[in-house]
Amino acid sequence: MRDRQSLEKLLSAIAEGKISPEEGIEKLKYLDFEPIADFAKIDHHRQLRTGFPEVIWSQGKTPEQMIQIFTVMREKASVVMATRLDAEVVEILQEQVPDLRYYPMAKIAAIGQNTVKYKGKISILTAGTADLPVAEESAITAELCGFEVQRLWDVGVAGIHRLLSHRHIIAEADVLIVVAGMEGALPSVVAGLGSCPVIAVPTSIGYGASFGGLSALLTMLNSCATGIGVVNIDNGFGAAMLAGQILRLANRFIDN
Repeated sequence: MRDRQSLEKLLSAIAEGKISPEEGIEKLKYLDFEPIADFAKIDHHRQLRTGFPEVIWSQGKTPEQMIQIFTVMREKASVVMATRLDAEVVEILQEQVPDLRYYPMAKIAAIGQNTVKYKGKISILTAGTADLPVAEESAITAELCGFEVQRLWDVGVAGIHRLLSHRHIIAEADVLIVVAGMEGALPSVVAGLGSCPVIAVPTSIGYGASFGGLSALLTMLNSCATGIGVVNIDNGFGAAMLAGQILRLANRFIDN
């Protein structure tokens, strides 16, 4: 705890019965962050507040900054994860962080292992092979956060029989993440077949009139199928975190 005086005051209030232990936990959620030089403030209590630790966004950070952030975060987090990380940068980082694991398709690097395992299955589908980097960002994120993931690639609407032959995967899922570029029609089809929430992820794959994923995004937002939520273009990470929050809430009711 960085603010010793605030912590001592809080603990004294709990010991004296002025506030309950439950109220104390709520206050603790917002006390602890750690500055690194003048470029970062690490939110150590994000996992306590939200269920998931802070994740490092790598783009725009220097390798030296990344090394310092990994070094600080690993002291208090069971797993430390960085997204959008290129392989050449990972090579530099591994000189100082030798246990850093890299998932090249997802462009995710991580150290440590999440010991918490949640009930429920996240199934991730792609319309085409070109959507795999975004889909793998979702898959690796979900797995590092402690969720079971099932993958089904290249089942887009241009060959709808490929999807229909795997209807059992849709039926078995507790949350579906559907990743598609071009016109972005796949989430609507999947939502019409399944009974669980569908998180649609538009990708920037497509010809000129797809406008870097905008066409797929608008298609997904205008879907006539129900039960679809849409994240931003190429945001596989955000889709996995939303799926995780849905399953964590379901786990809370199961446990109670």
